[in-house]
Amino acid sequence: MNTAYIALGSNIAPRLDFLTQAIELLQQQETINITKQSSIYETEPVGLVEQDPFLNMVISLETELKPEELLDTCQQIEQLLGRKRDIRWGPRTIDLDILLYNQTYIESDRLLIPHPRLHERAFVLIPLAEVSPSLYIRGLDQTISELLTQLPLQDKEGVIACQPIEGVNESKPFEN
Repeated sequence: MNTAYIALGSNIAPRLDFLTQAIELLQQQETINITKQSSIYETEPVGLVEQDPFLNMVISLETELKPEELLDTCQQIEQLLGRKRDIRWGPRTIDLDILLYNQTYIESDRLLIPHPRLHERAFVLIPLAEVSPSLYIRGLDQTISELLTQLPLQDKEGVIACQPIEGVNESKPFEN
């Protein structure tokens, strides 16, 4: 059995619904067993900043699928949920990024594992640290927790834990 970590993100309403549907579609796969999921975080967009905020989270799963088969499954789910790839880093109904697959290093035309910007993004490291803080990243030679401590404080402050709004298909930041 293989262990993989996937980042999920959405910034097109209903964001929470798209995250929930993606998880349900992954769980429906006979070859995938979701073992943990992080809280949901609201974050400002990175790259193309003139768009709505994202909801982000990370899941860990066990799978019999090979890395490229898992990628195919993720892309099929994105397509099923209306993902358009018109603008790089643009708005999306759902984004499923394979962050890690076992301790495997993969560099192909379709897939880079570990995800090449994993260590630069608070919206990935914070939920990943919640799921598996001591996970060691080969190639970066550090744990998730160690990588997280190296991010600028302003990046981490922009990742806000959210809670679902009862009866509404959205979320809001937790009250301090």
